[in-house]
Amino acid sequence: MSSDPANVRAQPRLVGANIGHAGLHNQRVVLHAIRVAGTATRAEIADVTGLTPATINNITNRLLDEGLLERAGQRRGGRGQPATRLVIAAGGAFSIGINIDRDHLTLVAVDFEGAVRARISHETAFATPEQVRRFYRENVHELLQQGGIAASSLTGIGVALPDDLGRVDLLGRPSDYEQWSSIDVAGLFDEPFALPVLVENDAAAAAIGEMQFGLGQHYSSFFYLLVTFGLGGGVVVNSLYNRGADGRSGEIGFMMVEDREGQRVQLQSIVSLAGFKRALSDAGLEHGSVRDLDLRDARVAQIAHEWVGRAAQALVQPVIAVNCLLNPGAVLIGGRLPFALVEQLAQRTNVLVRRLGAHAPTLAPIKAAAMAEDSPAIGAALLSFGHLLLPADSVAGGTRVDAAA
Repeated sequence: MSSDPANVRAQPRLVGANIGHAGLHNQRVVLHAIRVAGTATRAEIADVTGLTPATINNITNRLLDEGLLERAGQRRGGRGQPATRLVIAAGGAFSIGINIDRDHLTLVAVDFEGAVRARISHETAFATPEQVRRFYRENVHELLQQGGIAASSLTGIGVALPDDLGRVDLLGRPSDYEQWSSIDVAGLFDEPFALPVLVENDAAAAAIGEMQFGLGQHYSSFFYLLVTFGLGGGVVVNSLYNRGADGRSGEIGFMMVEDREGQRVQLQSIVSLAGFKRALSDAGLEHGSVRDLDLRDARVAQIAHEWVGRAAQALVQPVIAVNCLLNPGAVLIGGRLPFALVEQLAQRTNVLVRRLGAHAPTLAPIKAAAMAEDSPAIGAALLSFGHLLLPADSVAGGTRVDAAA
């Protein structure tokens, strides 16, 4: 067998399933079915999943014992004993999510329903690894106290940050920021709790979170646009996150577009928080946090309106290309922009893509993502529930093995 990495990567990856793996997969399927429905009886779960009543009973009884499901009354009106309705137990598990970006740090505590129980953030330009370590250790106890969460109920820690954080030359990057390229990111969070640490690309974390808890419950295939200090993207196909051959799928921010002067620039120099902040600065409005912008202020609203127009125009051809190449069910926009701006950007891009992309065989709707502005941090936190969620990298559309465990 060739040791050439290119040849190795090209070979098919075959994944088998034994009884243990099948049982775990079925547990994930049951939890996902209840989460999507909001509440369901065992019979309804069986109808949706195709699993046998015996398997459903075994799985749901175990999940009830473990505190991951709760009983929520009974369904009446039929023959025989009324059926018990089951719901996800929000307090059945908790996790911590951290988002590291070039202009901020965010720490969240998330419950098993994906709701944020507590949040602490810090606006800081190009934080070093040691500053991130200190931010986490100085704030994590306060985070848990705010959320009323016991450390013993935590399943793990998820960390979301851009790929090549220290290498990509974005506005204001200091010379020593390259140290991020050689740091053990997980090691920054080894204290004060001995918890598993999962590190993920920020756009991938946001897309996986959206897939499990957001509009991914309605769109099995979508392209996710993450607007942060830069611009990232994530590809979900048939309810599975697709990383690409080298783990770098979705890198839409590096596509070249024309700016207002007709110069070729990276898309993320326009469509990003850095691009929006530059628009504010050019207009003489210096502002520390975009999150705190008062969009009711006429001057701020005008600058935001103009920037959204430029950003939507810059997105047109890249989004048309995404439609032609991937045929997604939707293009979802999320990130740390105020939600009102995310909605405006989605609406205006939608109009322009339909006007200028009539030649494309199909065009997906462009929508604001359901996840909150802290989607990378929330998505990262949800990664520690991985053994309880539908797998992001398994084979889609395969045969379900019905194994009661």
